Amino acid sequence: MIQATTCLLRKENQILLAMKKRGFGVDKWNGVGGKSQGNESIEKTAVREVKEEIKVDIDIKDLEKVATFKFYFSHKPKWNMEVRFYFCYKWQGEPQETEEMRPQWFNLVDIPYKEMWIDDIHWLPQVLKGERFEGEFYFNEDINKLDKIDIHPVK
Repeated sequence: MIQATTCLLRKENQILLAMKKRGFGVDKWNGVGGKSQGNESIEKTAVREVKEEIKVDIDIKDLEKVATFKFYFSHKPKWNMEVRFYFCYKWQGEPQETEEMRPQWFNLVDIPYKEMWIDDIHWLPQVLKGERFEGEFYFNEDINKLDKIDIHPVK
């Protein structure tokens, strides 16, 4: 199973999402992240991906884990992944557009869920209110539909 991460920058009542411009998840708003490389820790993956995708520097100690989910794709098992989601409230630099992503700040009441992965609406609103989750999402051939959701809050 692929090990991956997603980092969501937070400030006041806003969250930074980025429009994926190519590859897996193209044309969807998402946090910034990607797959681990070699023996890289998932936290180091988050730091590296944020730097590569939006040109911002973050520190591992500033990552706050908010969720861990496994995603299963019945039609493409090689896509199956475990993703750890982090909030980050401190960083250096201003988010910049790259070949991979176009970052944009959104007010928490204006998050574009209809243009995001279908699972996000099932957990992100509660995570933004302070809850923490883990679980599994099962996608079918239409990656905009879920066959099954099994998530639960963690302390």
